Amino acid sequence: MKSRFLTAAAMCAVFAAGMAQTPDAQPKVYFTSDISPESLVAIYDALGVNPTGRVAVKISTGESERSNQLRPELIGQLVKKVDGTIVECNTAYGGNRSNTADHRRSIEQRGYGKIALVDIMDEEGSMSLPMQDTTWMKENLVGSHLANYDFMINLAHFKGHAMGGFGGVLKNQSIGVASADGKALIHTAGAYADVSRAFDNPHGQDAFLESMAGAAQAVHNYFIDKEGIVYINVMNNMSVDCDCNGNPDTPKIKDIGILASLDPVALDQACLDLVFGHESTGDGDDKEPLIERITSRHGTHTVDYAAQIGLGSQKYELVNLDSESRCCNAAK
Repeated sequence: MKSRFLTAAAMCAVFAAGMAQTPDAQPKVYFTSDISPESLVAIYDALGVNPTGRVAVKISTGESERSNQLRPELIGQLVKKVDGTIVECNTAYGGNRSNTADHRRSIEQRGYGKIALVDIMDEEGSMSLPMQDTTWMKENLVGSHLANYDFMINLAHFKGHAMGGFGGVLKNQSIGVASADGKALIHTAGAYADVSRAFDNPHGQDAFLESMAGAAQAVHNYFIDKEGIVYINVMNNMSVDCDCNGNPDTPKIKDIGILASLDPVALDQACLDLVFGHESTGDGDDKEPLIERITSRHGTHTVDYAAQIGLGSQKYELVNLDSESRCCNAAK
């Protein structure tokens, strides 16, 4: 499907004028309004990476067929191009993916096994990654099979989220790569590595958001020490509800496009900027429900904190692949 959103000039208007730095000093975020398998490959190619080792493609396989996860027909061409393995971890809540047997059944029902091997990384438990930011957590528990990969494509569906406000690459890399016990550890800001207490957070909302940022940094550092990691957000079907919701609310805001970067903070920031700066095209196109979901959960704090701890930059150069125009934000 195609989604035409903003002209190059209109996109630049979303971001404040008056750059604090020159464009060359800022990470690039690539954009295309064409949401298609071909454009997903093209935006990956624009990142200029060429992994030679084992490639993990981290997605969410979704809670049900009604959920808004990225479909096999959209991502299959890219996954095959890189000879990637789709990777997931079990959830910390009861549902269709809370154990490996049910999760594998769900994966096959949704067709992911037809395009690639799918690895449930915590099928054999957890491995510990060191935390650069130890404010809340001393270790990050991820699926033990993460050790089998040299390079990761963090391929996220950008949307709302009931607890985090929104989900993009930072959430996909923190909660998404964590084992079930690791998810509990992040949700409770280091208090409990136990799924039975996964949502007993004694430290409050901001501590949870900061733990997500710190856990995402731990995974980023892990792959930077190997062959690397790249980040892609697909901004389609942006319900206020995450793909972990088996019966999500109908998306109210129209599709925007695909964005990619080597910097996860810049990428999630750019997507937030596009949502908050979106101009309605009519026909029921309404950004306010998604914005309310993000702000009511203080969701932007995840990106603010990720920048604070040095994971990436909130300033970036936006490169529009549709027209090859460039513009920069200076919102932060």
